[in-house]
Amino acid sequence: MSYYGPVLAVTAIILLTEILTGRHRGIYRRDDILVIGLCALLNPLVTRSLAGLLIAGAAALLLPQGKGALAHLPLLPSYLVLFLLVEFAFYWGHRWAHEGQRRPALRWLWKIHRTHHAGRYMNVLVTQRVNLFWSFVVPTAWITGFAVYLGQGVAAGLVILTIFWWNLITHSHFRWDDAIRRHPRFGSLFRAVEHLLISPGMHHTHHGYGKDGASYRNYAVTFAFLDWMFGTLHIPDGRPWRYGIPGAQPHWAEEIFYPLVRIPGKAQDEGKAQPPDPTETAVA
Repeated sequence: MSYYGPVLAVTAIILLTEILTGRHRGIYRRDDILVIGLCALLNPLVTRSLAGLLIAGAAALLLPQGKGALAHLPLLPSYLVLFLLVEFAFYWGHRWAHEGQRRPALRWLWKIHRTHHAGRYMNVLVTQRVNLFWSFVVPTAWITGFAVYLGQGVAAGLVILTIFWWNLITHSHFRWDDAIRRHPRFGSLFRAVEHLLISPGMHHTHHGYGKDGASYRNYAVTFAFLDWMFGTLHIPDGRPWRYGIPGAQPHWAEEIFYPLVRIPGKAQDEGKAQPPDPTETAVA
């Protein structure tokens, strides 16, 4: 099942809306353009194809008699079980990637994932800001790849579509959930829902630091109850004080090609404390 076309179309619509409403004005540096542009070009054309071949080969090697073995299973239950399995595995893989900031044994995993967090902004282009080797280590690719081999290609495609579209919602600059969360009548109900599903505000928090920023919280893509169960849930009051990674900024080539390229980072201009952006709702 081809999924990249629909995802690309929805991404383009949201991106155009963000651009027309001024959400991308003056936020990019040369390094950002290089990272986003090369990642958006090379990941779909090269990396995902190579990762797909690797996963297909591994499935055939490990399960030589398993090709199409689950094709007889009905679509809806297969989709739901696969979705839950992917979300559970991604939660832990994502959490371990962030724990690599403190655990030397996982440092390599954090450096691969770090690319996605190094942008000092939040919009749909951040979904394209992904290190070229992430597809080789992310549990989503392996689980859905094995599902395709076992005969559940349609279910796997639907899971990928669901996750990608939810990613677009939670990465978008538009924060429709802020007003609902603060509403005197519906706010409490919405916060209850945020114990089950990840909202844009919750994922923005995951990409931020300072007040209402917590990159060590909200690891799930869709199901917030995983964060609730494992003690990593954070429901924000507003936008984070800053987006990105505090401290040294990774070199653009290392962001894209690590571990093949390793270049010492450079100090950020934002290294010193600055007042918050007046367009953001959080207070420093």
